[in-house]
Amino acid sequence: MRKRIGYVLAVLAIALGGTVAVEAVAPSTASADECYTWSRTLSSGMSGSDVRELQIRVAGWVASGENLAIDGQYGPATAAAVKRFQSGYGLSADGVAGTQTFNKIYQLQDADCTPIHFDHSEFNYNCGARNYNGGKVTAATARENMRRVMWQLEAMRHKLGDRPLVVTSGFRSVSCNSSVGGSSTSLHMYGQAADLGLSSSPSQCQMWNSGKSAGFEELLGPGYPGHNDHVHVGNKASRFWSAPNC
Repeated sequence: MRKRIGYVLAVLAIALGGTVAVEAVAPSTASADECYTWSRTLSSGMSGSDVRELQIRVAGWVASGENLAIDGQYGPATAAAVKRFQSGYGLSADGVAGTQTFNKIYQLQDADCTPIHFDHSEFNYNCGARNYNGGKVTAATARENMRRVMWQLEAMRHKLGDRPLVVTSGFRSVSCNSSVGGSSTSLHMYGQAADLGLSSSPSQCQMWNSGKSAGFEELLGPGYPGHNDHVHVGNKASRFWSAPNC
């Protein structure tokens, strides 16, 4: 886990006739963040790549059973997720992504656009290969899929009282997945899943239940075959939740 060097708001001083005018540059300017900077306020009905980037970061702030589409369209589901994100971090919750919302996101992300409490090194072990190669999708797609999972876990972590979550398995190549006895349809081969170990401070059932409102459609926990020592979270088109002992 890493800590991010805080972003700096630039201040421009202009001397005018012996006086000095000082203007604070808004956090939506190019200097606001080294990962990604929003240049406009976003609200319902808008679309674009900036909406998509916002959706990735609020994907874990959905209602129980929902899975936010990362489609670049600021619809009702996105507005609701933004509102929950705002409320979760003590901001004015209006469902409109503006300066306060973006400032909070800037505080929560590292220079590579991953959230501050998670890193690719925790997800790309891949049986020692330390990469995203050899899966069912390209390495670039697997890496991007995993970035979404990280942001969902960041939301889950915050909802659990900012208690650490320990990742025991992330991306797996086809050969790696086979060697560890993974399912032939495992989401790990797409970069769409992660396993959380029991050395995490929340209990196994707390993690499993929290995943329901973090946008995960695949949740497997205690009582499901082979999952008594971890919680599996994943993104897929249809829901499958099972943890008989929870």
